[in-house]
Amino acid sequence: MKELWQYPAANEVECVEDLHGFKVSDPYRWLEDPDSSETQQFVEAQNKLSLPYLEKCGVRQKFFEKLENMYNYPKQSCPSKHGNKFYYSYNTGLQNQYVIYQKDDLESEGSVFLDPNTFSEDGTVALGGRAFSEDGSLLAYSVSVSGSDWRTIKFKKTDGSKDELEDVLEDVKFSCMSWTHNNHGLFYNKYNKCSSDKPGTENDTNINQKLYYHKLGTPQSSDVLCLEFPDNPTWLSQAEVSDCGSYVIVSVVIGCQPVNQLWIHKINSNSGIVDSNLSFVKVIDNFDASYSYITNVGKTFFFQTNKDAPKYKIVSVNLDTLVWCDVIPESENLLDWGTCVRKDLLATCYLVDCTSKLYIYKLDGTKLQEVPLSPGSITGFSGRHDDDFIFFKFTSFTTPGVIYHIDLKKDAIEATVYDETTVAGINSNDFETKQIFFTSKDGAKIPMFVTHKKGLKLDGGNPTLMYGYGGFNISLTPSFSVSRMIFVKHLNGVYCQANIRGGGEYGKRWYEAGIHDKKQNCFNDFIAAGEALCKQGYTSPEKLAIEGHSNGGLLVAACSNQRPDLFRVCLCHVGVMDMFRFHKFTIGHAWKSDFGDPEQETDFKWLRGYSPLHTIPASGTYPSMLLFTADHDDRVVPLHSLKFIATLQKKLGKETDRPLIVKVDTKSGHGAGKPTSKILQESSECYGFIANEMGLNWID
Repeated sequence: MKELWQYPAANEVECVEDLHGFKVSDPYRWLEDPDSSETQQFVEAQNKLSLPYLEKCGVRQKFFEKLENMYNYPKQSCPSKHGNKFYYSYNTGLQNQYVIYQKDDLESEGSVFLDPNTFSEDGTVALGGRAFSEDGSLLAYSVSVSGSDWRTIKFKKTDGSKDELEDVLEDVKFSCMSWTHNNHGLFYNKYNKCSSDKPGTENDTNINQKLYYHKLGTPQSSDVLCLEFPDNPTWLSQAEVSDCGSYVIVSVVIGCQPVNQLWIHKINSNSGIVDSNLSFVKVIDNFDASYSYITNVGKTFFFQTNKDAPKYKIVSVNLDTLVWCDVIPESENLLDWGTCVRKDLLATCYLVDCTSKLYIYKLDGTKLQEVPLSPGSITGFSGRHDDDFIFFKFTSFTTPGVIYHIDLKKDAIEATVYDETTVAGINSNDFETKQIFFTSKDGAKIPMFVTHKKGLKLDGGNPTLMYGYGGFNISLTPSFSVSRMIFVKHLNGVYCQANIRGGGEYGKRWYEAGIHDKKQNCFNDFIAAGEALCKQGYTSPEKLAIEGHSNGGLLVAACSNQRPDLFRVCLCHVGVMDMFRFHKFTIGHAWKSDFGDPEQETDFKWLRGYSPLHTIPASGTYPSMLLFTADHDDRVVPLHSLKFIATLQKKLGKETDRPLIVKVDTKSGHGAGKPTSKILQESSECYGFIANEMGLNWID
């Protein structure tokens, strides 16, 4: 055994609670106070341990140099049309944030319209959401500081004026932005003012969200309160103005499950004034199913729903009769999304074994045709109700991105290449992706994508990185990553993406098979994926690394606890670790829809079975563990990672010579808006850590 690590001493303070008859010790609860000097000293001590170690990992610098070089290629989004202008996001290569460009038509050169790189010197102030007015003359956009979920909404004219409008909306979080068609203003959501002078670093629970209407040119204090839920403070709402401009559609949401209430208000067609006396028709007044607005023709509205359709369908309803009709019935494959274009067409994306298929229908449900695609994902789309075109972006594990254009003015629906991305040093013909299916503990068949060099020897000796998520109805589909391709090419790696239950890949039943008392299925699926890779000769436990973010961080931490012998390295990003107290901080209460409620004895029993903080083994082997968290992560607050690493180091620090470390980043959040410079640094640290722990050598 190598020399044991000397971990920073963490003060243990007696704290024992009786939870449903079970004594729970929480000696590091003091780490829940982000502003205390003790917590800040703990963070500093942990970074003094982890940062030098990551810096000296042998492959890290070479990996960073290669990544910086290969990542320096132009990247752009699908163009979208607002008014008489086209807009698209573009990054020349290494810019910290994407820039929004404007151009007159598809053939002309674009000019900079809004550059978030000017918001800060270090790129840590990012563009959040954006919403153009119906005529395209105005833009509302939100700004996030240091990765926080808190937003500030600002306004800008699109006619070339350099000065922004004076309107500024603060205390915005998890917000919609939807303009009324008269350009008078927009709907948005806000909370009470943040308690911290450094928004994003606080742990306060997010409750009592309200829906407001802001009239342009007036102070925020005069905004119209449209909707609140004082009797149900954890409910959220999102408003959307209909394509015709005559209605506002509100989705009322509880937690993160795919269900919502559906309320519709008729906007005064004469004045267009929005006041506090909104008279909603509660088309759906329960939380039995999900309803997503697509379009409407007069009083006939079209929605995507999972009502009596676990894999979703498109339906219509007339507001006068409230009679529902199937437009596109449920199929054997998951309807991922649908949208209306050219006023009379529906563009729909289905997932077939986790890959995208694009179909065009008439608005009456008549199928016109499938748009041929290779196995991969549609990761971008533009095309609105009045547009006579479609753009979509296709990608795969080995394809950086192709933007296709469909001209709907033509009789034939044909996708032509508008823009194709190439990355120097990556020839897709040198690699292959397979989809394998393996059997989980309960007999369920689970899919997994495996990407590697062609001609790979299945001798069990290949360094392998397995990624998973498995929660919140989120589907993992093929995506391109330069850092992953460098791992595959220069470290002879194998990259695997396991589509475990709890995700949305196969619809509502697949999701529900991985939540509440069935959450253990997620861990069983992921463990079975690792066993399958070893059995089929791709790798062995000594060469198997796992990685996950957020709910995926919970996944890899729980699996490391349950099967520490199966994994050599664990990369755990911003994970949920304390399953007894997650609901007490920021938006954690919304996750009870997936995890259950620790306040309920029945739920507590299953949470107790896998909570990463409370199930760390007392002794024995354990993967090399690298955790990542950040000071402005107000989604999964840092206390989860801090309490976990303190407990892990205490329990196993003298049992193993493998590193058990955490990096706490500054001016960063949960991940959204992270600048390119931080992305490159963190990726290099991850793969440098894997290479160091597995003893891998660089291959030119």
